[in-house]
Amino acid sequence: MVFNHLIGVRFPVGPPKNLMSYHVYVLASKKKSKTITYVGYTKNLKNRLNLHNLGKGAKFTRGRRWKIIYSERWSQKKDAISREYYIKKNRKLRNLIKKKYT
Repeated sequence: MVFNHLIGVRFPVGPPKNLMSYHVYVLASKKKSKTITYVGYTKNLKNRLNLHNLGKGAKFTRGRRWKIIYSERWSQKKDAISREYYIKKNRKLRNLIKKKYT
């Protein structure tokens, strides 16, 4: 959406792009004595957790009760995606987060 100023200059409407933030998060769920983790990224952390707990998130997360054990905030989507990928692939880091926060 664009607002036309009286003198003909166009100004964008909405929050500046640099104020947008993305969250990389780690969820945990207890199944018997085993803790299962899931890593993802989103713009709205509370809403995303709610979707996971309602069974409308990723297929892997359905049927479990999740809680956020770790999150990071990034200003750019590409940085959040890179960090999500790094945490997903780095088992050592993921297990460290799991031990520290559960």
